[in-house]
Amino acid sequence: MNIINRCIVAVAAILAAMSCTLAGQSGNAGKSAESKLDNCIKVEIETSLGNVVVALYDKTPQHRDNFLKLVGEGYYNGVLFHRVIKNFMVQTGDGNSKNATADSLLGTGDPGYTVPAEIVYPEYFHKRGALAAARTGDEVNPERRSSGSQFYIVTGDVYSPQQLQQMEQRMADMKKNEIFNKLVSENRKQIMILRHKKDSVGLKELQDSLIATTEATYAMKPFAFTAEQRQAYTTVGGTPHLDGSYTVFGEVVEGMDVIDKIQNVATGKNDRPIDDVRIVTMRVLKQ
Repeated sequence: MNIINRCIVAVAAILAAMSCTLAGQSGNAGKSAESKLDNCIKVEIETSLGNVVVALYDKTPQHRDNFLKLVGEGYYNGVLFHRVIKNFMVQTGDGNSKNATADSLLGTGDPGYTVPAEIVYPEYFHKRGALAAARTGDEVNPERRSSGSQFYIVTGDVYSPQQLQQMEQRMADMKKNEIFNKLVSENRKQIMILRHKKDSVGLKELQDSLIATTEATYAMKPFAFTAEQRQAYTTVGGTPHLDGSYTVFGEVVEGMDVIDKIQNVATGKNDRPIDDVRIVTMRVLKQ
C-alpha cells in the first residue's frame, strides 16, 4: 500500500474513532574509527560474564555527563541485564533490579528523571556495539526523552543490500505517516467541524491538502541510509529500524565478545535471563 492509500485509510480510521469517542564525524573521514574515539571518555563495565569498555561521544554531552554521574555514584553497581534479545540488543540500568526476585517485573526503574533527547542522526546510528539510551514510547513521550539510567548495547543482525533497501523504503513510509498523523492532529478541530456538517467535499479537500503537505514536507528531508550506515549494516550489522528515534551516545571499543555472551544466555519471561547477569561495577578509565 503506497503512502497516499495509507493516508486515506488513516484519515478514515481517525474519523471513525472520533464518531465513537490510544524499544564517525564528517570532518574526520580520513581517520580510522579508533582514532575518532581517542579523546572520548571511556568507561569500563565489569559484568558477571566479563569486562566491556565503552567510549562516550562528545556530541551527546547531557547523556555523557549523566552516565558519568551515575557511574561515580555507584548507581549501576549490581544492576541486572534485565532484557536480552539475541540479534537485537542487551538492556540494563534498572535500579530496581539489584535485588530483584525471579518473578519481579523489571524495566521501569530509574533515578526519577529523564534526559532530553540528543539524537545526532545520521552521524550516530545503531550499528553493532552502539550504546544507546532506553526510553518510553512516542505515544507517551513525543519528545523522545531518555530514561535517566537505562541503556542498551546493540548486537543486531547483518542485512543484505536488498534487505536494507526494503527496510529503507519501510522507514521512509513510516516517516511520511508520522508527518501526516501530526498534521491530522493539528487539524483535528477542523476535521470535527467538517464531519459535524457532513461536508464530505470539504473533508476530501482537507485530506488532499494534508497529503500534499506531507509529500512536500518529506521531500525537504527524505529518509535514506548513508554510505557509512550501508557499510556497517551489510558487514558488522546492527538494528537500523531504531535509527533516528533513540539517542545513541557511545559505542563498545573493547569486549564485544562479552556482549555476545550476554545476548546468547537463556532467557525466560519478558526476555529476562534465567540466570542473572549483572553489572558488578563501572569505572572511568584515565585518558
